[in-house]
Amino acid sequence: MGEHTSPIPPKLARLSWLQEWTQRWKRAPRSKDDLVKALLAAQQHHIIDMDSRHMLEGVLWMADKTVADVMVAAPKMDLIDIHASQDELLAFVIDKAHSRFPVYESQKENILGILLAKDLLKLQRAPELNIRALLRPAVFVPESKGLNDLLREFRHTRNHQALVVDEFGRVSGLVTIEDVLEEIVGEIEDEFDTQEIETDIFALADNVYRVNGDTAMDRIKDAFDVEWPSLDEETFETIGGYISHAMGHVPRRGEHLQIDHLRFEVLHTKGGAVKWFRVTRHTSAQAES
Repeated sequence: MGEHTSPIPPKLARLSWLQEWTQRWKRAPRSKDDLVKALLAAQQHHIIDMDSRHMLEGVLWMADKTVADVMVAAPKMDLIDIHASQDELLAFVIDKAHSRFPVYESQKENILGILLAKDLLKLQRAPELNIRALLRPAVFVPESKGLNDLLREFRHTRNHQALVVDEFGRVSGLVTIEDVLEEIVGEIEDEFDTQEIETDIFALADNVYRVNGDTAMDRIKDAFDVEWPSLDEETFETIGGYISHAMGHVPRRGEHLQIDHLRFEVLHTKGGAVKWFRVTRHTSAQAES
């Protein structure tokens, strides 16, 4: 009577596949390139899906990166002046739409601390309250700090943001936990992302708008009354494609471009494309000044 064979448990089947792959390469993976090839083979064998492979590869490559690779450079940081009035403060926070802001005094490198946007509610209840009392301590990290170390530090201290200093101790940028995690999982959707966009142009304040990168060029022309200079005799269907071509590269957060009386600033990117712009329309009086 023949022996009865039972199905191979899934875990053992996966182990067998890994052993088979190792035998094929005659050795265990000895480099990150080997591991990347192994992950690709695992996806092809339906052991992991494509998203999992991309995240695992992100973990591998993140180990080689430093804070300087992902930080927002100092000129693009949104800072608050400690002496700003409450009206100016509130308007700035609403316009920039961040949850945390470095606060400075006199010079932008003189950072006093971090203001959480939610703490502004305390000013509404007690207008006499000094903004200094609302500041949280600022965390400083060097440009050379590895992203793995920074992520570990963020987890242990529960901080979400750090100011970056160069070798001379000067503030050179800003890095957030989102900047680090995006190296693993890709661009993270935030408050600017919606499942279905019914409106592509939102008014934020006088002459300031939030514009979706997929907005049609004709829609922009009608909304802002602007003439578009020709770019190498090419035509573009969306404002995101037009701005990217005009800049000559995929725009990054904080970059901006002036076209006629409109200033386009990149608010958010995803998958190599601009998701949202902040558009400021300058009046004729502002343009003359």
